[in-house]
Amino acid sequence: MQTPLQITFHDVPHSDAMEAHIREKAAKLESLFSPIMACHVKVELPHKHKHQGRNFRVNLDLRVPGTEIVVNHHEHEDAYVALRDAFDAAKRQLEEHHQKVRSSVKHQLGGRAMAAELLAAEASDEGA
Repeated sequence: MQTPLQITFHDVPHSDAMEAHIREKAAKLESLFSPIMACHVKVELPHKHKHQGRNFRVNLDLRVPGTEIVVNHHEHEDAYVALRDAFDAAKRQLEEHHQKVRSSVKHQLGGRAMAAELLAAEASDEGA
């Protein structure tokens, strides 16, 4: 993985298995959407007074050229489910960002191509 990855556990005991799972998920995102310049994953267990169990919360912060993608408040009783949901949301946001970038590039290139065709047509009309 080329992307600098920062993993933070807050009020959650460090787990090598969970860290490896996070690294796999981040590598998959990077393989689908390059370049990701930085990725910060925070796994926490907030102190909430609930009658039934506490939920793990996962926050993601991804930096890509042109924007920063933030995924907040994905909670679940199972940390791995919270991680899955957070990375799925990040994937959707990255897809939207790449669609916007692609469409703006196509629009810019399309405008330049039309301008070049008009100039070529004018030049041929003047030469005839």
